[in-house]
Amino acid sequence: MARLPSISAFFPAYNEEANVEAMVERLRGVLPRVSDDWEIIVVDDGSRDRTAAIADALAAADPRVRVVHHPQNRGYGGALKSGFAASRKAYVFFTDGDGQFDVDELETLLPYVPEYDVVIGYRIDRAEGGLRRANAGAWNWLVRRLFGIPSRDVDCAFKLFDRRVFDVVRPEAEGAMISTEILARAVRAGFRVTEVGVHHFPRRHGTPTGANPLVIARAFYELFKLYRRITREG
Repeated sequence: MARLPSISAFFPAYNEEANVEAMVERLRGVLPRVSDDWEIIVVDDGSRDRTAAIADALAAADPRVRVVHHPQNRGYGGALKSGFAASRKAYVFFTDGDGQFDVDELETLLPYVPEYDVVIGYRIDRAEGGLRRANAGAWNWLVRRLFGIPSRDVDCAFKLFDRRVFDVVRPEAEGAMISTEILARAVRAGFRVTEVGVHHFPRRHGTPTGANPLVIARAFYELFKLYRRITREG
């Protein structure tokens, strides 16, 4: 298995005081097995708890850890955009800050590099209720039909990118639509995308926000805005 020349790994964190230290420690464990040159970025998305203070303490203790702060909550898309913008290395990996993915499985993505520019996970067995699974199935069917994205789980928060993708793909979405936008634009630009199964675990701490009706409504609104933009671009 080839090692990467360098890698930035980041995760968004909104009120994740119970998870942020464990996430950094887990990434510290796996990244040296992936590359000799690595960094960890915590994107504090306007948290109201101790997330920011904990992240700052971790960064003060280790120069390979950095923190990006949002004065106010910008949403999932805004947090990912900040993470991508802050990443300095040749490859960029992101996951969620809630501990529902095993970051050790990052190693399972490496055999597909550099043949593919984007290696994305799909949840082998989603650790969520039936309604969320049904909603996700309908969403994935729709984005495949609209954009031709070769993914069965477009919103899986376990993705590895060649940093050069973001020299071309400049996402605009501030909400949950951002993964669809990035992959739609990457496919349209000719980047090669593949997916690999990863495991998904129940959230142990904190409160999920993805099922919020406002988040879902915003995602559909942005979905059709994106479709209109891409259609106009020709």
